[in-house]
Formats: sequence, structure tokens, C-alpha cells
Amino acid sequence: MKRRQISGIIAIICVLVLLMSACGGGSRQSVPMRASSGTQAQGQRIYTLPASGRYDPPIEMYTVGQQSSSMTFRDRETVEDNIHTTWAMDRFGIDLKYLWSSSTANNVFVTRMRLALSSNERMPDVVAIDNISLATDLIDSGKFMVVGDIWEQLASPNYRLAVSQDPSMWYPFTRPDGIYGFPVPEIAFNDDTILYVRTDWLEKFNLEPPKTLEEMERIMDIFVNQDPDGNGIDDTVGLAINLVHSMRVSQATPSFIFGAFGDIPGQWNLLPDGTLGYGSIQPSAKQGLATLAEWRRRGYIHQEAAIHDQNKANELFVSGKAGFIASPAWADRAPLNNLLRTVPGADFRGYRIPTGPDGKAARISNQNFRGAVLVNREYQYPEAFMLYYNYLWENFAELKAGTEFAYGWQEGYDYVMVDGFPSSNGADFPPDKPRVIAQKFTITWEGARIPGAGLDGAREALESLEYTWAGGTPRNGNELKASGFYDLRRYEGQKANLQSVDLSRRDMFTGAPTSTMRSRMEYLNTDEQQVYLKIINGDLPLDEFDDFVARWRSNGGDQITREVNEWYRIATGGR
Repeated sequence: MKRRQISGIIAIICVLVLLMSACGGGSRQSVPMRASSGTQAQGQRIYTLPASGRYDPPIEMYTVGQQSSSMTFRDRETVEDNIHTTWAMDRFGIDLKYLWSSSTANNVFVTRMRLALSSNERMPDVVAIDNISLATDLIDSGKFMVVGDIWEQLASPNYRLAVSQDPSMWYPFTRPDGIYGFPVPEIAFNDDTILYVRTDWLEKFNLEPPKTLEEMERIMDIFVNQDPDGNGIDDTVGLAINLVHSMRVSQATPSFIFGAFGDIPGQWNLLPDGTLGYGSIQPSAKQGLATLAEWRRRGYIHQEAAIHDQNKANELFVSGKAGFIASPAWADRAPLNNLLRTVPGADFRGYRIPTGPDGKAARISNQNFRGAVLVNREYQYPEAFMLYYNYLWENFAELKAGTEFAYGWQEGYDYVMVDGFPSSNGADFPPDKPRVIAQKFTITWEGARIPGAGLDGAREALESLEYTWAGGTPRNGNELKASGFYDLRRYEGQKANLQSVDLSRRDMFTGAPTSTMRSRMEYLNTDEQQVYLKIINGDLPLDEFDDFVARWRSNGGDQITREVNEWYRIATGGR
């Protein structure tokens, strides 16, 4: 991306930022930066990378660890000391160090990062943030630097190409004085919902996978009342569900139930009149709540579902006590495949989400970016992250024969060779050397990922999936990897996912929090979650939803809606 393109993005977003923050009152201003590696030329700092591709002597880079549920270790490795940290030192002369590490479940990492900021702890040299509200607070703290010049001067071709697929990657991290974050692109439709069902239970009762919510209810009634696990105990539920923090979560999500009536809660949706509306206050949300309350009354969801997070909901499914769970297509391997180990004879598959009474269906969908990497304004080597990330973009984003990442991160970790071909099937790994997804150790969560944005990207991915599954000769490294990774369950789940992109609904607001969001959204979100859970539990009547909507609108919601729509008008070219 050329300088004029970056400047154009900044100019547009500056209008948005100034508008949203009442002429800049809530946004970051330029701050002086400590001199580091690089030179100054005519007012612009010139950044350089070591010609050899490696720092000699090595440099330190402090970050913080984010431990997801799919991050596993072996051979006494830890977040701080593993195959990735060794690779970073050997490849780049970067000595990765960790100030601390924290679980990403239930917002624990976000809370820990906010605590570090409020208590004036040392900030990491580089940190990847996938929570826009947290990123905004970090940028506004003045502890992180403008990185636009580094991007312009050093970003690699594949990284530029990936970011060019969706300019909205820049929106949350840009301020009037420049760009504060290196975007981290994400695979399109990666976190979108499919519905998993216990197929062995379906076969037991001679049932077909549901296509409508009504059919799903009939099946859940059987799963709850006809002892599908055959233990003679009334101990099964229809749907494992994650309600404790939000209706808009990726694993064990309830969002598809609301989508069956038209809108996704907890995000800004495009309304029929062309404006953006907050999903949680739309009339359709009331129908979703009524459905969940009725399902709880009938025992289709657990009586304590209101306090179940993703771990508890997943545990309910993998322990063999739930017939359905709605999660992304990647969840078949982690954590849902644990069902096969804990319940002999169990099986499950993923399908397209069911439609509602009017034929509607909608599911949450991830953005084409996961977040951004921020750089500490005191860090002496701010360009070092680009040395690291560029390499991943040029060598790992698309696997290439003859490179160190020909089939994955490293043989014996995320793949093994079986009869001369790479396999990522966990069953092919030695019991004492289980599969480890080493890319999850990277600063950017998953190494480097090409979005493949839009419907064209989804069609290409579906064609590649069908070609690979049919036994076609791999045409690239990614197809070669897929040929050793996909089994029937993954193939069917990913096919259901890619054939459902017409149902995907992304949050249409991707800007930094507006001025009224900053002052009122925390209260509004708390009120929303409390009311939703109490209605589902039967502690409040359904009509309390109408009172909640009135409160939401009068306590800042209407003003937020105006701000969001003004942002959207400018972001879409004034339409």
C-alpha cells in the first residue's frame, strides 16, 4: 500500500474519529517517541531491518501470553519457553520474553490487561489485542506509538495484499495523528456458526438432522425425554449453550436462535431501511428470548444454563449429556472431539443452522481481521515486529513446498508423515507426543492468515474443499495440508459452513467506541445481560423486554445509534 493510500485512509478515518469524539476530545493526540533503531529524514523517520534478516547481537521483545483453550503443550514446554520462542531466537535473533500470561476464557486476559494499565504496570513491547474497547483504552493511554510509517516502509507484499482485501481493518486503530495498530487479518467465515448434533442419537431414533427450529424442538424433546444415552437416568438436555456473558459468543452460541427470527443480538445489524440498528433491542430479539425461556421450561437447555460459559457448555456436550451444540466448524477437533474418547460409540456431525417460523436464519460472522498488534512507544526496536510478521506472511500464510513450513509448523508437532504424506490426524501421533498446534504460540494467535474475503473467497474455498476431498492432486501447500487433515466430520462441517455464507451477519460497526459508548455502553450491556438472563430463567416476564428497550433508548442508546449511523454514513462514502 502506497503512502497516498495510507494517507487517504487516515483522512477518512480522522473525520470519523473527530465526529465520534466531539472534535477530538476523546481521541489520542500525537505524542513524542523515544529514538530507536532507524534514522530521521525530512521529518519522517526511516525504519530499517537487519540485512541478514536477524539481529546480531539478539534483541529482547517483551509481550504477554494469551492462553486459549486450544493451546496445548508437551515436553515440559510453557507459554514462555516452547518451539516458537526457540524459533524466534534462531530465525530472527529475537529473544521473546513474557511479562505475564493469562487465560483468554471469560475475558480473563482482558481484565488482566486492564488491571496492568490502571496500576501503571510495565506495558509489553508488542501486544496483540482482539478486543476493540481494550485496544482503544491502550491507545488512549499514550503508552503506544503510531506505526503507520513502519507499515508503509516495511510491510511485505503478502501482508499488504491481505490487508487490502478489507480497509475496515484499519478503522478501530486509527486516530487523527495516525495508525496505532498493525492489523491481524483473519480467515473469512472462520468463526461462523454451524449446528452439531449427536448423529448416533439421531440413528437410534431414526431421525434426520433438523432443517427448521420446529424440527429441532421435536428432536430435542426426544433427546430429553426418551433416554438417548440408555442409562435409565433423566440426565440429558437437548442443547448445550453458553449464556453467562453474552448472547453473541462463538462457542456454544445461542445467537442462531435469535437469528431464526431475523436479528443477531449484541451487534449492529443492517436494517431493511438501510440504517444500522442494535440487534438486542429489535422486536425479533423478544421472540428469541421467548424461545429460550420456553426451552428452559421444557428442559431442552440446562436449568443452570444462565451460568454456563463456553467451557461448561462444551463439557456438557463432550461428556455425552447434550444432543446439540452450535459452534464454529473448527470446533469439531477442539474441543468437541473429546466426546469420542469419553463416550464409546458416540458420533457427531455439523450441519447448516435451522430456519425459523418465517424461513429466516442468521448466524454470527467474524470480521476479516481479528485485532491488531500495538507497539510500546518506549520500545527501542519497534520495527522488529515487522521482521517477524513479514516472514510469517511470506512463508507461513500459504504453505509452500521446499520451505520450512511446507506442511505446517514442524513435523512431529502439528503434523507427522504417514506413508510419505503429511497427516494432522491426532490418531497418527504417538501417545507420548500428541499433536500440538504450534502456530497458536505466535504473537498474532495463528501465525498469518489470508482472509479470502467475500462470497468469491467462500466459493473458492468451497471448490478447494470439494477438490481435495474428491482426491484431487494438491495444487498448493494448503491443499496438501488439508488432504492430511480433513476427515469426513471436518469435510461435512466445513462444507456446511461454506454453504451457509448467505446466513452470515457481521457486526456492521467496526469503528472505535463512540463518545457515548464510552460513557454509557458498560451500563447498557450490564442491564441487557441481566434482563435477558432473568427472562430466560423465568424470573422476569417476557414483557420486561419492552421496559428494557425503553431504558436502553433513554439512557444513551438513541444517541449511540445516531453516532453509529453517522459513522456508517461516512465510512460507506456518504450513502
